[in-house]
Amino acid sequence: MRLTDDQETMAAAVEDQWLAAALETAPANRPAAEEAVREAYRQAGLPAPERIFWLGSPRAGAVAAALLSAALPTAGPAWVAEVESALVRQGWVPGDTAGPSVRRLVRTEPWAAARDRAAQALGPDGWAQLSAAAGRRSWALVMDRVAARLRLRLGEDLSADLPGDLGRSARSRLLDAIYGQHDGAWLSTFEAADRLRPDAGLMAGLTGLAATARHCGWWWAGTRFAVLTERPSLLTRDNVGRLHRGEGPAMEFPDGYALWAWRGMPIPVDLAAELPTLTAARIGAEPNAELRRVMLEHFGYDRYLREAGAQTIHNDETGTLWHLPLDGDEPLVMVEVVNATPEPDGTSRIYWLRVPPTTRTAREGVAWTFGLTEDEYHPLIQT
Repeated sequence: MRLTDDQETMAAAVEDQWLAAALETAPANRPAAEEAVREAYRQAGLPAPERIFWLGSPRAGAVAAALLSAALPTAGPAWVAEVESALVRQGWVPGDTAGPSVRRLVRTEPWAAARDRAAQALGPDGWAQLSAAAGRRSWALVMDRVAARLRLRLGEDLSADLPGDLGRSARSRLLDAIYGQHDGAWLSTFEAADRLRPDAGLMAGLTGLAATARHCGWWWAGTRFAVLTERPSLLTRDNVGRLHRGEGPAMEFPDGYALWAWRGMPIPVDLAAELPTLTAARIGAEPNAELRRVMLEHFGYDRYLREAGAQTIHNDETGTLWHLPLDGDEPLVMVEVVNATPEPDGTSRIYWLRVPPTTRTAREGVAWTFGLTEDEYHPLIQT
């Protein structure tokens, strides 16, 4: 099967709807989400969960899932005690367990079965074309740039806050998480396939998962109990969809859990608090190369070069090449170029271009930014 232009347009429209759901920050629709979870269990051939618990964030959800797997509470931050209290308020008796995870039955196997049906109904080429039309953007924007970053930060935060048995159990529970709204990154492709071939039953077994994804955040499925969590109440991204915020968290949940990020990279809270008052000395003293790069981007490469004592190693008609060694990282090498077209006020804007550390001339550096060698770079007009 080969998709027509109209069919590809339809698929992209379906993806847009799921992308909006995946990035939704409104409170969860709890009654609808609970009914959807029960439907997902029924479609997996399982009895409905005896009880459904709600928590305010994936962090709280992972700890709740750990407590419901018989992990013993340990001394820790106040938020851990609040998770236990929230479970008790909702009817949990400490020591009562959720039973083994049924994620494979509820999510993995229905997904695999639906994929097989879709590939058979559309053919390999049609399925591949549809996957590109209805899933490529959302997968990059949701799973790669939001869900994966959140999972990374959750693992690090649980390690830092809960070093004992409860922490280990909570981190292992992240492997059992069902991503709720973030599952829209792949559900969009199946919905688009179902619209193309409504006779093939391509969403059979997925309607419960799909409804859950429209109404709540991450969740955990056990044989007896399910744990559902709220969606983020705040989500900010940069112009290419990466988690980003200059001051304050880029993602925040109703219970106060938050993730700070700079251009897609999660950063510790203490570093986020430092960003407005950074100094060149503080940046130079940072041992973690990735965090130092975040600091450099926030501080400004040009400012750091000046204040940290960078050396000019070459100058020609294209610009000035600067070099600064960095401990534990490759040298910072940048070309300073002046825009040939003056601004309305008569001044000329200066640009700083980071180039490979092996660059030896300003022309070589400028040529590299255009994908050319120094010998190939001969601009006829400068703008």
